[in-house]
Amino acid sequence: MLRPKLGVLLVHGHLVTEEQLSAALSIQKKEGGRLGGILIRSGVIGEEQLLSFLSQQYGVAPVDVKNVQIDPTILKLIPVDLVKKYMVLPIKRTGTILHIAMADPSDVFAIDDIKFMSGYNVEPLIATDSTLVDAINKHYGGGTGTAAMEKRTKIETKDYVLKDDPEEDALANLGENEDVVSVEDFDAVVGAALGTVEMVETAEEGIIKEVDAPIITLVNGILVNAINVGASDIHIEPFEAKFCVRLRIDGVMKTTMHLPLKIKNAVVSRLKIMSKLNIAERRLPQDGRMKLKLGKKKEVDFRVSSVPCLFGEKLVLRILDKGNLTLDLKQLGFDGEDLVNFTNALNTPYGMILVTGPTGSGKTTTLYSALKLILSDEINIMTAEDPIEYTLSGINQVQMKEEIGLTFSNVLRSFLRQDPDVVMVGEMRDFETAEIAVRAALTGHLVLSTLHTNDAPSTVNRLINMGLEPFLVTSSVIMIIAQRLARKICAGCKQPDSIDPDILIKAGFKKEDINGTVFYKGKGCIACNQTGYKGRIALYEVMPIKDQMREIILKGASADEIKRKAISLGMETLRTNGFKKMKQGVTTYEEIIYNTMSD
Repeated sequence: MLRPKLGVLLVHGHLVTEEQLSAALSIQKKEGGRLGGILIRSGVIGEEQLLSFLSQQYGVAPVDVKNVQIDPTILKLIPVDLVKKYMVLPIKRTGTILHIAMADPSDVFAIDDIKFMSGYNVEPLIATDSTLVDAINKHYGGGTGTAAMEKRTKIETKDYVLKDDPEEDALANLGENEDVVSVEDFDAVVGAALGTVEMVETAEEGIIKEVDAPIITLVNGILVNAINVGASDIHIEPFEAKFCVRLRIDGVMKTTMHLPLKIKNAVVSRLKIMSKLNIAERRLPQDGRMKLKLGKKKEVDFRVSSVPCLFGEKLVLRILDKGNLTLDLKQLGFDGEDLVNFTNALNTPYGMILVTGPTGSGKTTTLYSALKLILSDEINIMTAEDPIEYTLSGINQVQMKEEIGLTFSNVLRSFLRQDPDVVMVGEMRDFETAEIAVRAALTGHLVLSTLHTNDAPSTVNRLINMGLEPFLVTSSVIMIIAQRLARKICAGCKQPDSIDPDILIKAGFKKEDINGTVFYKGKGCIACNQTGYKGRIALYEVMPIKDQMREIILKGASADEIKRKAISLGMETLRTNGFKKMKQGVTTYEEIIYNTMSD
């Protein structure tokens, strides 16, 4: 149920008449500005009278922000952008409670954001618009003056009314042709859409029938912000009492927005239109893609997935930014003998190279980097992917569509009739696909693929458990690579870190590697959002399959036996490779332990 508007409250409270309210609304429509300020300037109601009335209505104590003395340390508890976005002013702190002056103390989304950003419980106080604007300008500087406030309000206070015909195409006026959009100012976009948007929803479905600029610009702003902060995924999540936007940045989830529940359907529908999904279907999962254009040159693809949850549809958008795609093996994390071994394997005319690791560990990026390294006009490269994450010029890429029978196994069979030199299979999902891939590797083709296993040695047993004979594995597989992604220390706040040598030795470090080595961590800064990390680097475990390794595999060696043999032949485990990157000052002890727990 929507909260009664200020004008309705004032009329019911007999502080203004219908005629006075109508006149004030006409001024607001022409000039913008907040209704309370217009009524005060028009002499219809006094400032103190309005403040007293609102205090009684909301059950919140009033505060005179013109004369209150505020400790400068209190002002620093809320970021200035949040102060100006919600028009709030921190007044004082009592223990774990932060007292905040607000024009609208019922704005639970503002309170939630302030609580999240400050770490304090929030107790709202009420102040009038005009006194808040002046006080914020006084304590935080310009940018929230009356003119700016009126301009912002003029955009924000638009009402959204539903059309009566439920059969009419929902969101028809959102701009179906705007699947490629351009946004430059994220703060302005979100500010315009979030302010005081109020919608009228149908009793049956709550489908928004008419939504224009604010919702469109809000959605665009969410996408642009995610790109700007380097997120890999955007999660749009509806819950019973909140509607959240979370971003995965450097592998870690972070809540960045709490949106009004009443715009849930509009936001989801807008994203589904952009990604060409069926907005009328809310019962089944859907998958789609869309493209965002930033400026004249940069384009970013999004892979969109919708799933019906208890309180509405959840959307996850995977950001596929070619500008962030690193195709240089050294930059990815390969170095030394591992780089030499991998490069040599890629230059082998036939055989199979497998890259293993959990979902989101960067396997596809490693494979793309490998293809880029060997790409030339002299060889025919074909890939079977689900989905195609990045398009690579000069490579024939096929998207799987299992619903029509376009499966990995079927496509792989067709590839063998297409005269390929190199074949990449997105994932070994079943015995049939693995068997055809092995056959391709044994008949003069270089095959690249992925598997979901914990480390390189256990991949051998995984292939055998899938149904492949050991002699086929040893005859076809020439290299197995396991990988993880560890967060890199932020260069902007990097500083020496002191770690107890006993802890390092217990984790696997050698004593001689500790002496004289300076380890580092990130202190936390604006550039890394106070996390101490920015970007990620891969940890690799590279296991060539050579004669000695083939012998023990044919004898039925266990994963542990294969691992010990590989280490004796010079393989670095994931943890050992991580320790090397710690010594190089690239990442931290915590990241290595977290990402190599099984070692």
